[in-house]
Amino acid sequence: MVRCWKRSENCLEEEECTPHKAFWVSLSACLLLVILALGLTGHFGRSQPHTQPLQTVRFTVSDQTGALINQSAVVDQQNDLVTFSVTSSLNQTSTVLFDIKHSLICYKPVSQESCFLRKMEQSDYKNVNSQFQLSGNETQRQMEFLGVLAASQVNVSSLEEPLQALCQDRSVHWTRRTEKQRLVYFCIDICFPSNICVSVCFYYLPE
Repeated sequence: MVRCWKRSENCLEEEECTPHKAFWVSLSACLLLVILALGLTGHFGRSQPHTQPLQTVRFTVSDQTGALINQSAVVDQQNDLVTFSVTSSLNQTSTVLFDIKHSLICYKPVSQESCFLRKMEQSDYKNVNSQFQLSGNETQRQMEFLGVLAASQVNVSSLEEPLQALCQDRSVHWTRRTEKQRLVYFCIDICFPSNICVSVCFYYLPE
């Protein structure tokens, strides 16, 4: 009985001290450390999205009648948007949104119940990309006539999010540039920091 117990004790000691078992314990510990390291690297290594701050420029100009109008331009470089807010002497504000990414201009006149769209042209890119600081040069005034296509109403839900947000409570119509017309319904005076002011005048084309 004594010899048998000693053999069992010897066998037990051999099992506890076997190199094979020590190898697997060491390997498990190493794998655990690797998994923890990869987890921490994945958590801290993810690059956070860089959000560019909005730039806002405010300035005061005079319209063709000499009345002062206050304007602000909000530049969203991350989304390629420039939003002009034009406040008249009566404290009424119209909005003009340049969606450069989708080559669209959206007009939201305060006096109307509709928004008006048109495609951007080369001169529009030049004006909106001008340096946002007023120079001392004399203001250049231009006029632009847009015919409203009354029959071409746009489904607001089909527009991109910035345009939807701007015109969510209005109907939206396409416009096209035309020659000077006698019957003008309303105008929006918008001035760019490059000292170019454009009177955008609208009238309705026959259906």
